[in-house]
Amino acid sequence: KMGNAESSAYRNHLSRFLPEEQSDIDGVFDTLSASSGSAGAKNGKATKKTVTLAALQARQSAYTREPLPEHMIVRLYHGMKSIDLTGRSSGPSEQIAKEQFVIFMSNLLKGNAEEKIAIIMRMISKAEGPVKGKQIQEFTEDLITSVVHVLSYRKELRGWSLENTRDSASGIKALASQLLSEVKLADGTKPVGPQLVESDFDQSVIEDWVYRVPQISIFLSVIIRQGLHVLHSLPDQTKDLLNLVPSCKGIKGRELVSLFDIPSIIYINSHLPAELQHKWQLLFSSRLHGESFSQLCGHIVKKGPCIVILKDLDGYIFGGFASHSWEVKPQFQGDNRCFLFSVFPSLAVYTHTGYNDHYMYLNHGQQTMPNGLGMGGQHGYFGLWVDGDYGKGHSKAKPRCTTYNSPQLSAKEDFTLDAVEVWAVGDLPESAGTKGKKSILDVDPEAQAFLEMAGKSRQSEGLREPIEEDDDDD
Repeated sequence: KMGNAESSAYRNHLSRFLPEEQSDIDGVFDTLSASSGSAGAKNGKATKKTVTLAALQARQSAYTREPLPEHMIVRLYHGMKSIDLTGRSSGPSEQIAKEQFVIFMSNLLKGNAEEKIAIIMRMISKAEGPVKGKQIQEFTEDLITSVVHVLSYRKELRGWSLENTRDSASGIKALASQLLSEVKLADGTKPVGPQLVESDFDQSVIEDWVYRVPQISIFLSVIIRQGLHVLHSLPDQTKDLLNLVPSCKGIKGRELVSLFDIPSIIYINSHLPAELQHKWQLLFSSRLHGESFSQLCGHIVKKGPCIVILKDLDGYIFGGFASHSWEVKPQFQGDNRCFLFSVFPSLAVYTHTGYNDHYMYLNHGQQTMPNGLGMGGQHGYFGLWVDGDYGKGHSKAKPRCTTYNSPQLSAKEDFTLDAVEVWAVGDLPESAGTKGKKSILDVDPEAQAFLEMAGKSRQSEGLREPIEEDDDDD
C-alpha cells in the first residue's frame, strides 16, 4: 500500500494551489475519472478513482472539435503516468491516480525546470533514458501546433484568426527550429541540422534547455489551462499568458491576410518591451493603402513604437521593430531597444550590437540625403532599406549588419517589394489617436447639407479609416 510516505509529498504539492485552484483541479479529475468508469465499488470495496488515456481522449471528443490534437493528449497521458508514487508495490499502471494527476499539475504549472523535466522527458519519449533530437523536434512542433490550435478553439487569439494571418504550418516549423537552436550539447556547443536530429540528449541537457527557453513552460501551461481546462478562468499568478498574443486592432472587417502567422506574432511579441506587448494596431498596409512611399510615411509618422514587416517578390518575410515614433528627418533616430527580425524562411530576432547608433532612419523629399526608410548599417548598406522611390529595397549585410548583427534578410541583396505592413505596438500616443479628430463635415452639419443640396456627394466618406472601439475584437 502507499502508506504515508507518499501522502506528505502529495500534500506538499497540493499546498501550492489556492483553495479555489484545488477545487478546480478536483472537479476536472472527478469528471475524467467518472468517464473512466473508475468511481464505484468492486467486490464490495470502494476503489480509488483513476483516469485512463481513453477518458482523456473522451473528454476531448465530447467537444464538437477537439481542444487539443490527439498527439498532445497521448503526450500528456505519458507525462501523468511518469509520476512515480513511492512505495507503490505493483509495476507502472495504465491508470492515473489522483496523486499523480495533482503532482503532474503542480510540477508543470508551479514547478521549476528540475521538477518539470522528468515529466517533459516522458512527454518527449515514453521510453526511459536519453531522447533523440528528432523526438525533441517532434515534441516542440506538437507543442506549438497545440498552442495555436487551442487558442483558436477557445477564441483566445484576441482579434487575430487563422483566416486573417498567414498559414501557420510554416510558422510552427520555423518557431520550433528557433527554439531548438537553443539546445546545447554537454560540451556547450549547439548542434545544427542533421547533427541535432540524430544526436542523443540526456535529462541534464533538456533541463538546461527548458530553463533557458521560457516558451516551453509557457506553452505547456497554455495547453493544460486552455486544453484540459484546468485553472483556465482563475487569475493567473504567473501572468505568462497575459501578453502571449497581443490584441489585434485594425484588421477586422477588412479583406486582408497579414504577413504574420500566429507563431511569429507570439515570438516577435515576446521580444518587445513588456509595456508594448498587449496590443498591435495596423497603421499601414500596401494592399489597403496603396503602393506609395508618401502614403507609408503619412500613416506611420508620430504613431509611437511600431513594427515594419515586408515581403519581397521571392517570398522572404522580414522586418524591424522601431522603439520610437518615426519622424521624417535626415538623422538616425531610435535607441538600442530596436531590432531586426526574419519571419520566413526562418524565424529569428537580431538585437543591437553596440557598434553604432544607426537604429532607424526615415527621410522623404530631400535633395541631399537618401530618401527612404532604413534600419541598421549605414547609407547605401542598410540591414533593412525601403527606397523612397517605392517598390525597391535592399538588405546589404555581408557578412553581418553592424548595428544588429543580422544577416541578409531578403532573398537577394537588392529586392523588389511585394507587400509592406506597419503595426503600432502598445497604446498610440495621445496626439495620434483618431478620437476627437473630426472631418469639417462632421463639425459643420450646415456645410454638409449645403453640399448635398448642390448635388455634391461626400467623396471622402469611403476613404475614412474605420474607427474601432477600444475593447478586444473577438
